[in-house]
Amino acid sequence: MDEKEQEITERELEIVEGEFVKISQSSVRNVEGGHIEMEQVCALSVDGEKIEATQGAVAMITGSDITMDQSVGMIVAGNKTEIRNSCVPLALTRQKASIKKSAVVLVAANTVKAENSAAVLVLAKNIDGNINTLLDWKSAAALGGVLGGIWGLFTLLRRR
Repeated sequence: MDEKEQEITERELEIVEGEFVKISQSSVRNVEGGHIEMEQVCALSVDGEKIEATQGAVAMITGSDITMDQSVGMIVAGNKTEIRNSCVPLALTRQKASIKKSAVVLVAANTVKAENSAAVLVLAKNIDGNINTLLDWKSAAALGGVLGGIWGLFTLLRRR
C-alpha cells in the first residue's frame, strides 16, 4: 500500500507506506512514513519522522520525534523521545529523552528528563527529575570488570 494519506482499522498487513498513516487495532509487519499514528497496534518495525504510539507493542521504532503512551517497545531510537506509562528495554536518543512513569532498562541520551520512573542504567550528559536507577557509571564499570574476569577465567579453564 502506497498513498499520501492512509487510515487503517482492524486489519493484518505486511507493509504500510505513506506520508500520513493512521493505524488502529491492527497488526503490521513494517510501517514507513512521515507522520505515523498508531493506537492498539502490534508492529515489528516502524520508521518515520513523527511517530505516536498509544497502547501498542513495537519491536523497533526509529524516527525523529517519537511519543509512546501505555506501550511496549523493544528498541526505541530517535532524536527526541517521549515515553509515558510504558516499558522500553532500550531507548537511544540523540537529544532529549522524556520519561514519565515508565520502566526502561537502558537509556542513552544527551538530556534525560524523568518523572517517577525506573531504569537499570542511564547514560546521559544531563539528568533532571526523579528516576530510580539500579546502576550508576561506577557500579556498571565494576560489574563489567567482574563479568569480564569471570568470562576470562572460564575461557582459560575450558582450554585445558
